[in-house]
Amino acid sequence: MAFCDLSAVPGAPASWALPQDFTCVFNWEFAPERSRLLGLYERGKTMQWNANDRIDWGQELDAENPLQLPPGALPINAAPCYQRLPAREQMEVRRQHQAWSTSQFLHGEQGALICASKIVQQVPDMDAKFYAATQVMDEARHVEVYKKLLEKFGVTYPMTPPLRSLLEQVLRDSRWDMTYLGMQIVIEGLALAAFARIRDEAQNPLAAAVNAYVMEDEARHVAFGRLSLRDYYPQLTAAERDEREEFLVEACALMRDRFDAMELWAHLGLPVGECVEHLHASGASAAFRTRLFTRIVPAVKDIGLWGERVQRGFERLGVLEFANVDIEALQENDLAAARDLEARQRYVRSVAAAAE
Repeated sequence: MAFCDLSAVPGAPASWALPQDFTCVFNWEFAPERSRLLGLYERGKTMQWNANDRIDWGQELDAENPLQLPPGALPINAAPCYQRLPAREQMEVRRQHQAWSTSQFLHGEQGALICASKIVQQVPDMDAKFYAATQVMDEARHVEVYKKLLEKFGVTYPMTPPLRSLLEQVLRDSRWDMTYLGMQIVIEGLALAAFARIRDEAQNPLAAAVNAYVMEDEARHVAFGRLSLRDYYPQLTAAERDEREEFLVEACALMRDRFDAMELWAHLGLPVGECVEHLHASGASAAFRTRLFTRIVPAVKDIGLWGERVQRGFERLGVLEFANVDIEALQENDLAAARDLEARQRYVRSVAAAAE
């Protein structure tokens, strides 16, 4: 069966053609050569991995709770409309929500693949082109692993409208820094927080491994965006920075709203208004939506887009408190978590092999 035939939504398009208009830049100066960016490029080269070798694809997902997440991971778990369903239907809603979420990871990674290839062409500095080229390979691998994971679900979902809207804005914009800002800071930053929940809470070893290893790469990608934009934004006028701050606040609101999953509840025949009202009012769901910004807010402050417009926007979103989060420490934890998980799984495989 073709991958597109797994779609839960009949007639969902198999492709999306998006016209773009930007300038491709050649650079024969090979300058600047920023040591931190070149160091990131070296790490990008040495930390490449093969998804077929590193991940045991012989592992399967659980039939009732594919990723083996706790009940609270389903945002409508305590909603009356969900609680009224028979146990078998509750199980199916849980399975479909996990497939929907994983589908959005896949779509985001393909967006990142296309954005990274755009950066290679468009960014003027050669050291940035070098690193972005390694990110293209990373993102291709991420698309590969989420595709394989979704094949085990046996069902996929189209891109959610808020993610599609933001990707369209980012890819249509002719300015290279807007691609960085939308993808490297907002989409990748939010994805890291969402991946972390599965890495840390999923009891399914395959799901935990996929997300841990993807996060290992994504930590470098966010660092790349921070290093590049931190040098560039001081050169802009106040009006240019204001425009980017306005875009940033709107982009963050879009990414928060993607987790409402309205099209999923509608597809499953659930009352959309009741579902959305519940997840907005639920303390657990609200806390999760807020934690999604733990990577974005400190990165925005670090790159210098920290005017009144952004601070007011983050205050309205209830996430201003994350401004002082140590993002470097979070990235180091992502690397350590991937190493630890790989060591544990290697040990389990060795014990199993010895017992045969």
